[in-house]
Amino acid sequence: MSQFNNKVRMGMVGGGQGAFIGAVHRAAASIDGEIELVCGAFSSSHENCLATGKALHLNPQRCYANFDEMFVKEAALPEHERMQFVSIVTPNHLHFPVAKAAIEAGFHVMSDKPATFTLQEAIELKKVLDGHNVLYGLTHTYTGYPLVREAQQRIAAGDLGKVTKIVAEYSQGWLSEPPGPDNKQASWRLDPKRAGVSCCMGDIGVHAANLAEFMSGLSITKMCADLEPVVAGREIDDDGNVLMRFDNGAKGVLIASQVSVGEENNLNIRIYGTKAGLEWHQQEPNTLIIKYNDTPAELVRTGVGGFSPLASGSMRTPAGHPEGYLEAFANLYMDFARQIRAFGDADATEALESTAPGIDEAIRGMAFIENCVAATRANEKWVDFKLSDVL
Repeated sequence: MSQFNNKVRMGMVGGGQGAFIGAVHRAAASIDGEIELVCGAFSSSHENCLATGKALHLNPQRCYANFDEMFVKEAALPEHERMQFVSIVTPNHLHFPVAKAAIEAGFHVMSDKPATFTLQEAIELKKVLDGHNVLYGLTHTYTGYPLVREAQQRIAAGDLGKVTKIVAEYSQGWLSEPPGPDNKQASWRLDPKRAGVSCCMGDIGVHAANLAEFMSGLSITKMCADLEPVVAGREIDDDGNVLMRFDNGAKGVLIASQVSVGEENNLNIRIYGTKAGLEWHQQEPNTLIIKYNDTPAELVRTGVGGFSPLASGSMRTPAGHPEGYLEAFANLYMDFARQIRAFGDADATEALESTAPGIDEAIRGMAFIENCVAATRANEKWVDFKLSDVL
């Protein structure tokens, strides 16, 4: 039977019982009925891996002790049975070795962000990809929201005029006190050996930076940053502020914090141009506000009126039926599934031209994190946004 009549087969590394983000990825991948989870190496504990697989109704023989075993044994299966891509949902320090091994084994990769532990690893990963005929995707989730995609299309069409200022904020409060010993999500994010050089900017600030570049179509060129741990005893930042300059001359401000008491997942962005401004809030994702100096503001609601094909193709429900975080994730997985189905088909170029972030966004994301740290340490007021040799 042709692969176009089957679900795209997914494996997963990480995401065992007790891990938050793995369950999110699995739920999102399943929403549209296009992807099926067939195997996994869910935990460094094989017992946990088997328990996770049992809870997910997987064949225990396809619940592997580690990712190396999974790639070898899956590659040995008949083509119509083996996984086609792997979803990587481990702590940051494992992203690169898992992705590299998967690519070299011939599997497509969808990775949670940040793509790697260091910028140099992201650059090396691109080299690995260049030598293998596989796809790579990165779950910068917020680019999957319909109205984020609509805003991106409107800005690209010139509706705002020339972009002059960008203000992005991502505030949380969950790390405002030292976490308990059983808080698995906090423990690795605050550990530089597993998270990398940054906690706050690496975990959430990079999302805000990616959103600013994706929506505006601009690239950060210079930065002035102030990152620090607010809670005593921490080795890496839990709060930070960044001034930015973009390649068209626009200026920007980025605020990221995990110690803002009372904040839940307050990601919002405002982009201003010479003709209009717009505003979007992740906690109210079905509303986009367009503002003018000389006419009343415009309130755009998901599902009401006409939208760009990119935005309308990302909507699943009628107006007034809210879609949110899982659906945004699902849009990235759907984009990636379409890429996989079209892979190798010269007549399916449209599906391959996906908006799902890839290796270039992966490199810029790691560069943003390391440039933030470098800018904080620098004596100069402004530092250039570098794509190599940052730290």
